[in-house]
Amino acid sequence: MSTHTERYQAALMNTFGPPKLTLVRGEGAHVWDADGREYVDLLGGIAVNALGHGHPALVAAVTEQLQTLGHISNFFASEPQLALAERLLELLDAGPGKVFFTNSGAEANEAAFKLSRRTGRTHVVAAQEGFHGRTMGALALTSKAAYREPFEPLPGEVTFVPFGDEAALAAAVTDQTAAILLEPLQGEAGVNVAPEGYLAAARRVADEHGALLWLDEIQSGMGRTGRWFAHVGVRPDVVTVAKGLGGGFPIGACVGLGAAADLLQPGNHGTTFGGNPVACAAALAVIDTIEREGLLEHVTVLGQKVRDGLAADPRVTEVRGEGLLIGLTLSEPRSAEVFAAALAAGFIVNNPTPDRVRLAPPLVLTEADAAAFLQAWPQILDEALA
Repeated sequence: MSTHTERYQAALMNTFGPPKLTLVRGEGAHVWDADGREYVDLLGGIAVNALGHGHPALVAAVTEQLQTLGHISNFFASEPQLALAERLLELLDAGPGKVFFTNSGAEANEAAFKLSRRTGRTHVVAAQEGFHGRTMGALALTSKAAYREPFEPLPGEVTFVPFGDEAALAAAVTDQTAAILLEPLQGEAGVNVAPEGYLAAARRVADEHGALLWLDEIQSGMGRTGRWFAHVGVRPDVVTVAKGLGGGFPIGACVGLGAAADLLQPGNHGTTFGGNPVACAAALAVIDTIEREGLLEHVTVLGQKVRDGLAADPRVTEVRGEGLLIGLTLSEPRSAEVFAAALAAGFIVNNPTPDRVRLAPPLVLTEADAAAFLQAWPQILDEALA
C-alpha cells in the first residue's frame, strides 16, 4: 500500500473507496501521477475539465479576478456575476430568464427543486437511470435504489418512469405535477441519449398539465455534445448546469425561463459562495475560450471519429452519445477490467456500470491523443476480455 493511500485512508472519509491514483499535475488532456507516469485523461474530472488542465485563459482569469475581488457574498453584485448570468441566458436563447448561481450541480438541482415547490404543487416525474446529485433533495429525484434507500424518507412525491418512453411519461404526469425532470443525455447511466422527439413530447405533456419542464444539463451542457446545450428545438422552463461551466472551478447555475424565472423570491433560497466573482470569471473564460478556439465544431468532428473507432471492434455491442460525451456497451460485463487495462496503457476512462464504459474527455482533446487511444483500444479489450 502506498504512502498516499495510507494517508488518504487515515484522513478522508471512506465515501469513495481507495483512490485509483494520486495525481500531481496536468496539462491539456494529460495528467501525471505521483510516480511521474503520464496518462491521457479521457474522463476530464467527470465531464468537468472543459479546457483540460492548466489552460492559460482559465489560469489568467482566475488569477486576475482573485487579485481584484475575491468573495463578497450576495449582499452585493459584481461585474463577473452579472456578465455570466447575461451570457448564459444568451446561450440558451430561450427568451427572458433569470439565474441563481450555486457551487455545484447538486446545489443547482436543489434550487430547481425548491423553485418547483413554488408552483404550489409537490409531485415531480423523473426518469429511471437518471442522476441528479447526492444531497437529500437531489437524491429524492435520483432513481437508483442503492443511493436512495439508506437515506429514506426523502423529500417529495416523485414518480420514476422509463427514460425515453413517451406513453409512460404522459401517464405519470397529472394536474398535480410540479415538474418533469429529464436529462437530454443520462451521463451516469453510461450515456443514454433521449430518443428523437422525446423532449418535445415532454414539453407537450408539461403544457397539458401546467407543469414545468426542467432539463438537467449538468453533464451534457456547456459544449460537451458539440452544442452549448444538448436540448434542441425545445423550450424548457428550468435548466440546471454545472460541471463544465467553470472548467474545474466549482460553479453551477439554476436558470429559470419565462414565468419560472420569478418563482423564487427573497427569503426562498440563498447561498454564501454561489456566484462569487472568481467562479464567474472562470466560467466566462471557459465560454470565451470555447468560442475563440472553435471547440464546438472540434468536439462534434472528433467525437464522431472516436465513436466510429470504438464501434469498429465487435466486442463493443453499442456506442452512444453526442460530441465528447460517449458511452459504450461491452459484450461482457467486464468494464472494471477495461478501466484497469486502459489505466495500465496510460488512458483514464470510466466504468459506470458492469458492462458500460464512459468517456467525457476535455473538449481540447487533440486528434493525436484520440488516435493513440483508438490504436490502443483493441489491445485494452484483449487484456480486459481475455
